[in-house]
Amino acid sequence: MDVRALETLRAVRSQGGVTAAAAVLHLTPSAVSQQLAALARDAGVPLTERVGRGLRLTAAGDALADAAVDVAVALERARAACAAWAGSPTGSVRVSAFQSAARLLLPVLLTRVAAIGGIAVECADEDVAQDAFAALTDRHDVVVAHRPAEGDPGWGEGVVAVPLLREPLDVAVPVSSALAGRAALEPGDLAGVDWIAVKEGFPVARVLADVAARSGATPRVVQRINDFHVVEALVAAGHGVALLPRYSSGGHPGVRLVPLTGVRAGRQVDALVRPDVAQRRVVAVVLEELAAVADGIRRAPAPTGTPG
Repeated sequence: MDVRALETLRAVRSQGGVTAAAAVLHLTPSAVSQQLAALARDAGVPLTERVGRGLRLTAAGDALADAAVDVAVALERARAACAAWAGSPTGSVRVSAFQSAARLLLPVLLTRVAAIGGIAVECADEDVAQDAFAALTDRHDVVVAHRPAEGDPGWGEGVVAVPLLREPLDVAVPVSSALAGRAALEPGDLAGVDWIAVKEGFPVARVLADVAARSGATPRVVQRINDFHVVEALVAAGHGVALLPRYSSGGHPGVRLVPLTGVRAGRQVDALVRPDVAQRRVVAVVLEELAAVADGIRRAPAPTGTPG
């Protein structure tokens, strides 16, 4: 079987279709379809089936896609075994991070990796709904993703997740608000307030739903904005309160972050990598440096405006 065709089969599954797979593989949809057809002939069984206008993998296709992961991992391990004799790892690593994590992690990561030498980090910023992060690993070597800190990670079996840090979520209130003088807030204190929330499907929105359930009241969401800089500006102007991450926000002079009690409000930041990509020595070095950056953030004093 053609290794490239096996990779194509994996991409069709992870991306959810031929067109999306073609985009990440830099192929035409026609070329993807041709590779799938050739692979099906080699396998001797149908690997895909039509569903409306699209394709999905059959049970046999799913089984072969699983085996394709094993093949890719074995090949990368073989390359890594040879690379171990070639001196220090060199090469480029593509790292994607959602915006607030990019501000928090990437500047220090680039500095640390530059000090090692021989490794180029290509950065991108992408923030998607939680269930779409894993698919980004088809386009980036390392994907910094976030999810609610509690419960099942939900990344799926197709990626390796490296925990980086748990970031508490505090209530952002205007400094002029009576709530700003409180040492801590409980969910019940927030019943009836106007909320500036993130878009549905994103981790912080799920945490807000948990807070609302504890308060016994449906949150009154007046705006949905994912850019935390904009959220802070709206909070400072008195247009509502918000849940904001403690380490990557809190710099606005008109906003105070107040801790929540009575509920574990936080988000977990993970680095997602495909199992085969995780075998590359150069990627392993970047992951180690990323973990070191996250560890330094956990140990650092809280910035002004955040709880100590």
